[in-house]
Amino acid sequence: MFVVGLTGGIGCGKSAVSNRLAEKSVPIIDADVVAREVVAPGESALDAIGKRFGEEVLLEDGCLNRPKLREIVFSDEKQRVWLEQLLHPIIRDRILQKLEELDSLYAVLASPLLLETDQHMLVNHVVVVDAPEALQIERTASRDNTSEDQVRAIIAAQMSREERLKGADTVFDNSGDQSQLDTNVAALHKKLVALAEAETE
Repeated sequence: MFVVGLTGGIGCGKSAVSNRLAEKSVPIIDADVVAREVVAPGESALDAIGKRFGEEVLLEDGCLNRPKLREIVFSDEKQRVWLEQLLHPIIRDRILQKLEELDSLYAVLASPLLLETDQHMLVNHVVVVDAPEALQIERTASRDNTSEDQVRAIIAAQMSREERLKGADTVFDNSGDQSQLDTNVAALHKKLVALAEAETE
């Protein structure tokens, strides 16, 4: 099966694109959803996190206290590296498992860390959803009720726009309005169907 990797910086509209592809019956595997699944109660990754960081990273119901864990790992590089080394292989295996269960012409792996991790090695074609930084800031600040400074800090921590665009097979310009988005997604879908058909011939 032809697998398309879909990525983009915060506020670029990656989710808007994947939602519209889903409406066209394209199976979407969302790496963020998988990342939440692998740290659910009963999962071995959550046990390992609990052992390393103690009860403070667990909520009363046994679920992961995400804000607390984020606070710890973003203030200590060593702990962040440990967490990534634990989770990235588990997430990758779970994504592979989900891909193997699918039966369609093409599927999409939507992941903000597609190019930063080895997830890009799981896909045949990389689509980068792109928008100017000013628009990223405006969209994220209004959507998440986040300050402009916080959004800038998130953008600075992500792979640079230039690096991301270098890793793209297709750049999806998402700087327009909703009707432009619909038109562009229809064109993208047509292109991906043609690529998938060519691959399976």
